[in-house]
Amino acid sequence: MSGENSKRVALVTGSTSGIGKAIAEQLANDGFTLAFHSRASVDEGTTLANTYRGATYTQADLSDQTQAAHLIQDVLALHGRLDVLINSAGINEVIPHGALKAATPDVWRQLYEVNVIAPWTLIAEAENALREASRPEQPSCVVNISSHAGVRPKGASIPYAASKAALNHVTQLLALSLSPAIRVNAVAPGLVDTPMTQAWVEAQQLWKERSPMGRGAKPSEIAHIVSMLVASSYLTGEIILSDGGLNLV
Repeated sequence: MSGENSKRVALVTGSTSGIGKAIAEQLANDGFTLAFHSRASVDEGTTLANTYRGATYTQADLSDQTQAAHLIQDVLALHGRLDVLINSAGINEVIPHGALKAATPDVWRQLYEVNVIAPWTLIAEAENALREASRPEQPSCVVNISSHAGVRPKGASIPYAASKAALNHVTQLLALSLSPAIRVNAVAPGLVDTPMTQAWVEAQQLWKERSPMGRGAKPSEIAHIVSMLVASSYLTGEIILSDGGLNLV
């Protein structure tokens, strides 16, 4: 596929660390020209862009919808096209589910702004470019990075879980409205071993003791699923749950 993808451009948001970085590196290995993005890690983003041929880096705070829209405009100005959009950037808030007053309206707004509204803004801004790049044999595509917390009543907080459930529903609604030119899917990971989750002792123990795979996922394992969804010319509207089988128990 790398030869076929040599002229195709993929934007991966939140791609200077963790899952987003693994996805970007996987798509670069698949032959795509990469557009890296982060909110704050400018040095890391610049270094990554310099590592891969033709890659670029753009900084944008996706909680600001003007900056989110400008991100797509900047990518198109730099590359002239967009074939794949991976909405990997997201934020979390750890709040016990029973602590209702701690889940303030401001927490809800912040989580929805980044986890739901920003992906929507990016997709809406990118729609025309994705349609122009689409081909019947290889439609353009969007992959949203969701969470198992959006599929089951779990997660670091109720507002976080609800935001990911909303993203899953948006994924399927857009798969209907944008087909056949643009495919829209999501990956819903459980625990993934990233710097952010290293301190999540209870979650680490849960996956070790109860999940059939006996561990959390590596970022590269989530990236492989995204690569499969990007390579497919037929799958759309799917929420791929990847939690090591924890959903089974």
